[in-house]
Formats: sequence, structure tokens, C-alpha cells
Amino acid sequence: MNDAMKRLFDMLSSAAALIVLFPLLLVIALWIKLDSKGPVFFCQQRAGLYGQPFLVFKFRTMVHRAPEAIDQHKEPVVSCGRDLRITCAGRFLRATSLDELPQLFNILKGEMSVVGPRPVLMEQKEVVPPGYMKRFWVRPGVTGLAQVRGRRSLDWLQQLAFDAEYVEKRSFLYDLGIVLQTIRVVFLGRGIYGGDGLNWRAYRNRLNGHPPDDKDVEETLK
Repeated sequence: MNDAMKRLFDMLSSAAALIVLFPLLLVIALWIKLDSKGPVFFCQQRAGLYGQPFLVFKFRTMVHRAPEAIDQHKEPVVSCGRDLRITCAGRFLRATSLDELPQLFNILKGEMSVVGPRPVLMEQKEVVPPGYMKRFWVRPGVTGLAQVRGRRSLDWLQQLAFDAEYVEKRSFLYDLGIVLQTIRVVFLGRGIYGGDGLNWRAYRNRLNGHPPDDKDVEETLK
């Protein structure tokens, strides 16, 4: 599937989904507003196509804090649904992945695709080894290969490996297979939360100020 066909599919499918799901989006928005103080949507800068920054849209699932009050390099990992930072509505939205639905607007804007590597934080981009930078050759997706292979239960470098594998294998049928697998993964509720030792911050700390290197991948994935 070439880029033009993929873009057309993204636009048509996201527009159709927004029309069908519009009542559900309104109900979720009202629930979030009644459940806790703060905006309905959570907007955050992520690395998109070619690593360029864009604002990703999600339903807010955590207590509201000003962006400048969050240091991503030191922010504790959300490792379970009992985390006090997560709201009551947020626990359900995360468990069902409904918090990702506003990214349909990102797809319409051309910033994301239905399938592709998940958009990472700009801080996470700093710790992507050179061999995995190819993940930025395509638009980030609402779902992707890493999401159906383990989601957040995967090691940071394993996630990147699957992202790179997707870029090499992508096609219409490959994307369709990932979408169908995503439905199963979401239904089963697997891989929603990750552990402290698996995240990108742990890898960054291990680097101890050195730039990421492809040899780290070989050592980690042995």
C-alpha cells in the first residue's frame, strides 16, 4: 500500500468512526467533566513523522496538572490502575483504550495514521538508538505492531524493535491484520501497564549521559 492509498484509507476510516462514535465521545467527555476538575482532553507534544513535534489528543485520564509541572525524565511510571494520579473515569478509559479515541482527529489532520508506531514523547526520542530511527519514517499510529505484541509490558528496546519491523513489513493486509489483532488485545485488556524496569527512563539512566548506541540493543535483547 503506497502512502497516498494509506492516507486515503486513514481519512475515510477516521471520518466514518467519528460520525458513528460521536454520541459515545460526548458521553465520555461529560463523564470526565463530572468526575474530576480539569479539561476533558489531554494534549501533549509528541514526535511524529520524521520526528517532528505535534500535539496528540487523548481523553484526560489523570488528575490535571500544568504541563510545566511535569518533568518527564523524573515522572514515576504508571504501573497499575490504582495509581492515585489516575481518576475514576480514567481507570475505565485506560482499561478499554477509549482514551485514545480523540486521536481520530489527529488522523484527519494528517498527523497520525490508523496503524503505525505509537507516537513517543520528545524526551523519548532522545533515547532511540540509531538503528531504530526508521520508526519515524512513517506517521505514528493509534495502534501498531508493538501494541499487539505486548504493549507496555514490552521492554523499551523491544517496542522499538517492533516499530522498526513494522516499517519494513507494512502493507494494506499487514495493517488490516494489526487492526484485527488490536480488537482482541483491547478486549482482553492485556499490557495496559508496564513495570519500572521496562521503561525508557530506566534505559536512559543506564546510558548515564552517553548517547544511545545500537550495541545496547544487541546486549539487551540477548
